[in-house]
Amino acid sequence: MSSCSNMSLNILFSLAFLVSVVRLGAAGGNVGNTIDVIDAPLLTQKISTNRSIIVDAAGNGEFTSIQAAVDSVPEGNSKWIIVHVRKGVYGEKVHIPKHKPYIFMRGNGRGRTVVVWSQSSEDNIESATLRVEAKHFVAFGISFKNDAPTGVAYTSQNQSVAAFVGADKVAFYHCAFFSAHNTLFDYKGRHYYDDCYIQGSVDFIFGRARSLFHNCELFVISDKRIEILGSIAAQNRQSEDDESGFVFNKGKIYGIDQVYLGRVKSPYSRVLFANMYMSKTIEAKGWTGWRYDGSLESTYLAEYRNSGQGSIADNRVSWAKQLSDEEAAPLLSVDFIHGEEWLPAWL
Repeated sequence: MSSCSNMSLNILFSLAFLVSVVRLGAAGGNVGNTIDVIDAPLLTQKISTNRSIIVDAAGNGEFTSIQAAVDSVPEGNSKWIIVHVRKGVYGEKVHIPKHKPYIFMRGNGRGRTVVVWSQSSEDNIESATLRVEAKHFVAFGISFKNDAPTGVAYTSQNQSVAAFVGADKVAFYHCAFFSAHNTLFDYKGRHYYDDCYIQGSVDFIFGRARSLFHNCELFVISDKRIEILGSIAAQNRQSEDDESGFVFNKGKIYGIDQVYLGRVKSPYSRVLFANMYMSKTIEAKGWTGWRYDGSLESTYLAEYRNSGQGSIADNRVSWAKQLSDEEAAPLLSVDFIHGEEWLPAWL
């Protein structure tokens, strides 16, 4: 090989090495300028811990039960610990109590690591397959399912929650949530959902949390027992000073039945769908005031730069908002949830 060729190869290898170093060095919390996907190795790197517990349904770990692994975490835990849940179907309810923060529950992919329970209750929290009540909880690559059979419409038999999230500073990456009714009880606190799949029919994301759903898939299933159309979001903001709200930025909405984007849950409900693909599964009116008789003046049910047949705003209800660039901007970044202060990574 000629000296000229050797020089060219050396230059190429040097450039490749330089690019890799730059990418690794730039991968701080905000990885949007370097990669398109937040994966488990990156989260593990950012969380930076050598403490781990292995859960294996086949018996090749320290525990065969996720809850047993969580129970082994010391009360008042103050440093990150990884609960690695290997592939398998885990038939159990999982509770992260408030005195056990800093748990990173790492699955092997939402199609491979599945937590499933079957329970309906008049108490949404009681029915939940996953119950998070501790700050600083992160989950990656896990499906959470409540496969309770749906009961009689408008009765307590409908309350079958896949996940209850009732703590501050909680994040889910590449997770999935399955149920027919009241799928995700996003109760309170600041939350981040990245590249998640959420399936439901009626009020399938509800609560009064302050949450950013980034690049999530929302899949609408059918519930023929009821006459009214379901709603994706039922957000329960309590006052004008309350900073809570649901923001869906990027991602897509599709499914097998018609649905409203959301319904008015309180006089101050706040929901924004932005930069989303919306299939024709979205009802033309967009939003509903079903079961709400109060004033609509203080509600903030809004859309911004969506696409697809379901995004056509010609027949939207008069009280829905179409935001300008300036109005939407403060709601679309992780600043909405103060994410730079606590998220291990974001896009």
